[in-house]
Amino acid sequence: MFPKIGRTYRHIQRYRQILGILLKYGFSEVVDIVRKDLVGRFGNKIIPLLGKGVDTSMSRAERLRFAAEELGPAFVKLGQILSMRYDIVPADIGNELQKLQDEVTPFPFEQVQNIIEQELHQNPDDIFKSLDVEPIAAASIAQVHRATLLTGEQVVLKVQRPEIRAIIDVDLEILADLAVILERHSKNTVISNPTAIVAEFNRSIHRELDFLSEGRNIQRFGRLFVDDPTVHIPTIYPNVSTSRLLVMDYIDGVKASNLEEIENRGLDSTIIALRGTQFILRQIFEFGFFHADPHPGNIMVLDDNIIAPLDYGMVGILDESTIDELGNLLTGVVHKDIRRIVKALNFLGIAKNIKDNNVLQADLSDFIGRYYEIPLKQLQVSMLLKEIFEIARIHQMVIPANLSLMLKALVTIEGLGRTLYPDFDMVSEVRPYIKRIMLRRYDPRRKIRRLSVLLDDFYRLFEEFPYGLRGILDKLERGELKVRFEHHNLENIAKEFNRSSNRISAALIIASLIIGSSLVLQVSMGPNLFGFPLLGIAGYLLASILGLILLWSIFRSKE
Repeated sequence: MFPKIGRTYRHIQRYRQILGILLKYGFSEVVDIVRKDLVGRFGNKIIPLLGKGVDTSMSRAERLRFAAEELGPAFVKLGQILSMRYDIVPADIGNELQKLQDEVTPFPFEQVQNIIEQELHQNPDDIFKSLDVEPIAAASIAQVHRATLLTGEQVVLKVQRPEIRAIIDVDLEILADLAVILERHSKNTVISNPTAIVAEFNRSIHRELDFLSEGRNIQRFGRLFVDDPTVHIPTIYPNVSTSRLLVMDYIDGVKASNLEEIENRGLDSTIIALRGTQFILRQIFEFGFFHADPHPGNIMVLDDNIIAPLDYGMVGILDESTIDELGNLLTGVVHKDIRRIVKALNFLGIAKNIKDNNVLQADLSDFIGRYYEIPLKQLQVSMLLKEIFEIARIHQMVIPANLSLMLKALVTIEGLGRTLYPDFDMVSEVRPYIKRIMLRRYDPRRKIRRLSVLLDDFYRLFEEFPYGLRGILDKLERGELKVRFEHHNLENIAKEFNRSSNRISAALIIASLIIGSSLVLQVSMGPNLFGFPLLGIAGYLLASILGLILLWSIFRSKE
C-alpha cells in the first residue's frame, strides 16, 4: 500500500539522509533521476551537497552493500530480499548482498523489561525465574535473551526493538515514493519494476515483524517433522508470546558453519550435510512449505547429528501444480532437455510474455551445451538454476517470489552441503524427489481427486448456465444488451489509411486541374497571357504547386 505523496513532507530530513548516502557511495544516477521530482516538491535543499569522492577501489556491488548497511534496517532487509532475486539483480550484486550484516548494538535491558511488561501485562519476575541481562544476539529488528521459566524450562526470548515498526514504516513510505518516481522516469534502466519490488518487500517485512506469524510457522514445521528423529523443531510458548515477543525452547548446539567445533564434538559433517539437505528437499517437494533462509548460521547441530533450524520468519509456499512443474524443470536441467525446460517455464508462468521465443531457446541451448559433457554427479544444481534465472532476468521474465525463495533455499543448502562434505552430490539427493513427482502424476487416487474437482466445476457450470442465459435474454428483450468492441494497436493503420486516401484525393485534383487546363488552352477562351488563356495557365500553376506539395509530403515520410 503506497503513501499519498503529501505524506512524505514529514520525512524531508530522512529523504536528505538517504540521498546523501546514495551520493556518498556513487549512486548519483539514481539521485539525478529523482532530483527533478523531489526538487519540485521540496525545493533545492532536498538534494544534499556531494561530499568526498567515491572509493573507486570498491565495486558497484560492494558500494551498494555498504550503502544498505548505513541506510538502516529497512534497507538491509530489502537488500537481503533482493539477494534472493536472481531474476531482478545481476549475480554479482546478488552475491554481494548476501553478505549484508544484520548485527547492531543491543538496546538497553531496561527497555527489554518494559516491552515484556507492556506485552504480557506482568512483571518479568512473575514469569521468569531468571532472565539474562546480556543478549546472545542483536539484530536490526530484534534481539535475543536467554531465560528460565518459573516451571523450569530453558527458553530464549526474541524481543522486538522499540519503535522499529515506526522507523521501518517511514522508510517504506519513502521507498514507495522513490519507486514511483524511478518507474516513471528511469524506464527500467536502474531496476525493473521497482514499485512491485517495494510492494513485495512491504508484505515480507511486515510478516517478519509479526512474531506470532513466526510462531505459527514453527508450530507448523513441528507438526510436519514430528515423526522425524533427525530434526528438532523448538517448542513455542504461546501463553507468553505476542506479536513483539516470542518465547521458545533454548537450543544448545553448535552452528553448522562452525566446522572446528563440529569436529571437536565428534559430530559427523557428512551426515549433517545429508540431513540438512533432506530437511529442505522434503519441505519443498513433499510439503510445499519451506524454510526460506537455511543459511549455516540458522542451522544448529545437536548431539547425534540432529538438525535444529532457527529463525522461521521467512518461509515459502508452493502449491501442488507448481511442485509438479518444478519437478519438470529440474528433470530438464538434470537431463539437459531444453524442450522440457521451456515447457516448464511456460507452465510456471515465467516465459509467457517473451518477445522473442527463438532468442530464449537459443540462450537455453547455449546453456545446455556448456554442461552437456559434464557427468551428472559433478553438476551443481544451484549453479544450473542460477544460470536459468539469469537468463530469465536478461529476457525480463517475471519470476514469482515463492520460486525465488525456493531457489535461494536450494542454493544455500547446497552450499552448506559442499562446505561440510566436499564430495556432496546434490543431483543424487534431488533425483528421488523428481522421480516421486513424476510417478505421482499417475497416482489413481490423485487422478480421481482431480476428476471429482473437474466434475464439480462442470456441475456448477451447468447449474449456473440457465440463470446466465436468462439474464442475457432479459437484457436483449429490454434492448440493454451491449457488445463492446476493443481494438489494440490499430491507430497507426488508421492513420496510414487516412494519409493514403488524402494523397489519392490530392492526385485526383491535380490530374483534374491538368486535364481541365488543357481543355481551356484548346478553346482559347477568356483573357490571354503571352498568347495563352489566363485561366489555363492558372490551372497549370495551381496543379504544379499542389504536385510539389504532394511530392514533398511523400519525400518527408520516406515512402
